[in-house]
Amino acid sequence: MTPVFNGQPAIIRTERGLAIAGTRITLYQLMDYIHAGYPPHLIRHQFYISDEQFEAAMSYIEANRAEVEAEYQTVLKEAEEIRQYWEERNRNLLDIIAKMPPPPGKEAAWEKLQTEKARLTQSPNQFQIQNKPR
Repeated sequence: MTPVFNGQPAIIRTERGLAIAGTRITLYQLMDYIHAGYPPHLIRHQFYISDEQFEAAMSYIEANRAEVEAEYQTVLKEAEEIRQYWEERNRNLLDIIAKMPPPPGKEAAWEKLQTEKARLTQSPNQFQIQNKPR
């Protein structure tokens, strides 16, 4: 059963997938935060939705966990394929940009940026750990 809000379905299927009615927020966006371990009150506030909309979305996810999870995994896979496509397509341009000299007068900032990039390249998980949701 689909949760109802003000007599209308609270969760609808759009061309973007399952979404909270009256918003552009998909359930897959909520799933990102659920999988990251965010507490429910922070998820709700992240999207500026009402308590009723949030409860309807969470109820729908729980009632249809297998379906929503399967669709979420498909969305993640498609997003990764798109990211890889554009990364490959722009690889040459990114290489050219990386070899460009610093803008005049910005040498110190440029050096600091290069040092930070090198540090992150040496320990890529450090960035993820520092920015892990609390």
